[in-house]
Amino acid sequence: QFKLIVENPEKPVASGLQVTAFVEYYPESEEDLQDRLHLLIEDDVVDIPLLGLIPCCYLEIESEISFGAVIANSKIISKEISIANRGSSSGTFDISYDGVVLLNIEPTSGVVEPKSVETIKVDICTDVPRIIKEVIKVELEGHGCTEVWIKAVVVEQVLKILGVSCGNVLECVNFGPVYFGSSKTEQIYLYNESPECMDWIAVLEDNAIGGEMGTDLQRSADAVLQDLRLKNRTRDVDVSTLILCIPSQGTLLPYEKSLITLCFKFKMDFGVNDSSLRQDYVLFLRFETVGNRDGYLQAFMNHPHHTELALTGSGLPVMLTFNPGPVIKFTDCFLGEQTEVLCTLRNESNSLPVTFSFRKTAHFNISPEKGKIKKNSAKDVIFSFSPRQIGTFKMKQVVDIVGTGLEKNNLQLLKTKPFHQRYLSFIGVCKSKQKTILFKINPGITPMISNATGQFVAQFDGTGQCTDTAPVAILKSTQTQIHTHRINRNCKGDALTAFPNDRAASIRPSERNKKYRTIFTKTERYNYVDPEFSYTDCERLSKEAHKEYYADFISSLRQRRLQKDAPRQFYIYNNSVNIGLKPAEGLLSPKISVTEFHEVKLQSKMLPLDENRLLTSRKLAAIGSKSSVKEIWSGLSAMPSSTQEKEDCRLTLTSKQLHQILIGPSTMDFGEVCVYSTTVRKLHIINNLLVHIWIQIEIEIDELQQTSPLSQVVPPLTKTHIPMVFETKTLGMFKRSFTYTINNQHFGHILVVAKAVSAELELSARELFLNPIPGYLAETEFRTTVRVHNPRNHPAEFTWKPVIIDQGTAFSIKPVKGFVEAYGDLECEVVWHPGFNSPEEGEFILCVRKGNTIKLKCFAKVTIHT
Repeated sequence: QFKLIVENPEKPVASGLQVTAFVEYYPESEEDLQDRLHLLIEDDVVDIPLLGLIPCCYLEIESEISFGAVIANSKIISKEISIANRGSSSGTFDISYDGVVLLNIEPTSGVVEPKSVETIKVDICTDVPRIIKEVIKVELEGHGCTEVWIKAVVVEQVLKILGVSCGNVLECVNFGPVYFGSSKTEQIYLYNESPECMDWIAVLEDNAIGGEMGTDLQRSADAVLQDLRLKNRTRDVDVSTLILCIPSQGTLLPYEKSLITLCFKFKMDFGVNDSSLRQDYVLFLRFETVGNRDGYLQAFMNHPHHTELALTGSGLPVMLTFNPGPVIKFTDCFLGEQTEVLCTLRNESNSLPVTFSFRKTAHFNISPEKGKIKKNSAKDVIFSFSPRQIGTFKMKQVVDIVGTGLEKNNLQLLKTKPFHQRYLSFIGVCKSKQKTILFKINPGITPMISNATGQFVAQFDGTGQCTDTAPVAILKSTQTQIHTHRINRNCKGDALTAFPNDRAASIRPSERNKKYRTIFTKTERYNYVDPEFSYTDCERLSKEAHKEYYADFISSLRQRRLQKDAPRQFYIYNNSVNIGLKPAEGLLSPKISVTEFHEVKLQSKMLPLDENRLLTSRKLAAIGSKSSVKEIWSGLSAMPSSTQEKEDCRLTLTSKQLHQILIGPSTMDFGEVCVYSTTVRKLHIINNLLVHIWIQIEIEIDELQQTSPLSQVVPPLTKTHIPMVFETKTLGMFKRSFTYTINNQHFGHILVVAKAVSAELELSARELFLNPIPGYLAETEFRTTVRVHNPRNHPAEFTWKPVIIDQGTAFSIKPVKGFVEAYGDLECEVVWHPGFNSPEEGEFILCVRKGNTIKLKCFAKVTIHT
């Protein structure tokens, strides 16, 4: 079956030349052939083997699919495996699996073309933690049966709290005693012991069982129960201002540790009016993954795996006493002298030391100005009074209690600063020595500093202060008309009063439009104008005209500059937002009504404005109850339309905000559903934020294609739902997941679980006994009923078929065929017809269309009377 086509050379082949021969293969049967081709070269013989192979396929597949370690988050994950055909003809494959773990394999059979690769997709569901080690059998053409192992380790998402120094798991952090107004920090590690990234958030449980807020645990139970103020004190305590967790949200990479700073920040007036009371706190801080939380959807969603950390601490008042105090009176002294008072500062606290610092106060000195007093100890301080001027001094001395507090700009940094103040009252008197005041007569030259008349100048003592004032009774003459001349009693009141000592300057040039009168008689003073020094009338007019000219010139320059600047300002604001108008120019602020003010105030209370403040379980419950009341079923927009909606739906939400959006249940279980039936479940959406959110659902599952709508804009503080429609044509277990996005940025998924079954009917009894009705004749028919129940979600069509034996049958049933509605019942009547040879036993078969079959046996109890 081989043919050689060649022209053998008659002459020797020169070097560099070649001879070409063709071998043709024409197989006549499907078998592999072998032959040899003899090549004669001079005296040598070379054998060239010839092989004729029929076309065949050569399929290869990988022996293992490893998913590695994955998180049990009810998500469908996929891996691909390839079947390669390295042969010259097409090859078929067939995959079979009969394991206990539900695996989705697509496709399960097919044809692989030569020199090509077929990709097989294998899905597993990460719904429960377990170790998956399953085998699938792959039948390859020409290769036989091959086993492929499916391996995966599904683990829980574990979040651990570790100590910074020891590295062990922490269950409690004890802050110990802390003064009111100060802060104390502790650091922990948050460890993600799982193979995937984790978004986490801290939630403070302020209503947990076993928690204590502001209670003195050292008191007896009877004393606490009798203290009625305790209930009022702890009822409205906002513990989110007491405890800080920095950061309170974030993302952890696989097996990553993050350093968390916890801070107890006690306030002086935190929930109590009496700051002398001790306050003990026992609180629980819960770290959990974003999106999982016990709340309104608790009945639908799986309980999250969260980690709790107990926080304990005590708030103590500053118990610093002064003896003497708080009013300290110094003995009187003269200027330049000093008096001292010895004061004892005592720390009455048995738990903490006190660091004090006195602020500087004028005329008083303190030694030492600052210091530290150990617990239940005392320290002496000397107060000294050194006046620097004469008088009585009542000063308020501030005593700063120094401790650790948080920086406003960096909440992770503690800074030593005053957190509490105590006040002392210092009273000191500095007396003056008597000194004679001498008055000097002014000869006529007015000094730079003088009284109104210029005649008498008061003497000053060594301190620079005037001990007395000079006589100024002469000034009162300007306020009376006792000495006014009768001619001048009706003079104008706008005339200036000339003092007696200004005569030396009365002849100098002055303003001609002003008149001066004497201080007593109000006679107009003579005002001499020296022509050598004063302006003439023409000069004065020329000066005024010159001044007005330059004023007009400067005003015109300003107007021209403003006219040139107006087009430039227009182009600056000429845009789609400002439309050529300067923002807020000439606009009045809107007036807020009382109702709007209360609404804004309510909204500000509902969500914490401070991003560093912790979410609490009470706040989450209050927000959830508010949004669950406002429920909208229809009429929502599919896309953002208004300006506010577009602005809100472009926001990138934080972990805290995402934690307040509930979309669930996370596992939507449809239960047992009939094939070709339609089942609806609700996907709840609760928006607890004060902004709009945009929910988009991406469904690639054929069984959920009837779901609508797939996009909704949910208003603030609103609850709604999307009806999820499930319909399948394939029997068996169904597990698939679909994804959704929030604001087109944040992703989530929902697991859909269902068991597709065929139609089924149930009978109330498998055997019926027909008894005669009392009072009726023996030949009367026997009757009874059997109930047919439909446990499925789809109407079932049935037909009764009697089993005919040789003797026939005496039983009948009605109705013979019909429908039973979903989850409904139907009563069927069975009748036995008595006769000479009527059999007392009968049998019916209940046939359900595309469903099960059930046998019903009937017995007639005939009583023969003798």
